[in-house]
Amino acid sequence: MNTYSERGLKQINWPILVMFVLGFWLSATIVLDLVIMPSLLASGMMATQGFASAGYLIFGIFNRLELLCAAIVLSGFLVFRRHHTLTHFHESLSVFLAGFLLVITLIYTYILTPYMSGLGLQLNWFDSFNTMNPAMIPMHWSYWILEGCKLLFGFILLKWCYKDYYLVLNEEKQ
Repeated sequence: MNTYSERGLKQINWPILVMFVLGFWLSATIVLDLVIMPSLLASGMMATQGFASAGYLIFGIFNRLELLCAAIVLSGFLVFRRHHTLTHFHESLSVFLAGFLLVITLIYTYILTPYMSGLGLQLNWFDSFNTMNPAMIPMHWSYWILEGCKLLFGFILLKWCYKDYYLVLNEEKQ
């Protein structure tokens, strides 16, 4: 019977992984929200017939990537809580914040993106109006509120992870 010791296997450096994933996720979110979408709006692509299906494809792929990032972040903070690497206050709140980030991405993936894409489809092609569906305005508000919460909580978690990792690193050097 072969047995493996836990120390014999290469362990994952969770703080580095969580900081990398949070940095990637938050920077990709900022690029999508502040560069790509305003560029599409300014170029007039949002008024074209196929934008709803293209938006569903773009956001669908990005939402699945966000789900992966949120799962890694939540796993990392659960590991930090198990090994007591964060302060007591941060341990308690960080798992809640990371879980809320996962809930936000689930809302994006399974509620907002499909619903907004469905509302964006223009079913009457003979209609000359090219205005936004009034039912989409509350959806946009909910998207931006959740996006603000996601960025705020993500940066808080990134700050705590960075701070605690380098405190532990400095204590090991001494």
